[in-house]
Amino acid sequence: MDKWKRQLSDDRGDVPGWVLITLMTAGLVATIWALAGPALSDMFTTALESVTGG
Repeated sequence: MDKWKRQLSDDRGDVPGWVLITLMTAGLVATIWALAGPALSDMFTTALESVTGG
């Protein structure tokens, strides 16, 4: 019974799995940022120019 309680109270989880998820998320963010970065920058610049009249 003590072993079962210890397993339930162990909050470390699957560390290699979380590391893999973190690395994959970072890779996806970097890829999307590389592809969409210039378009987002142009959109932001256009929006600022329309507000400021410049």
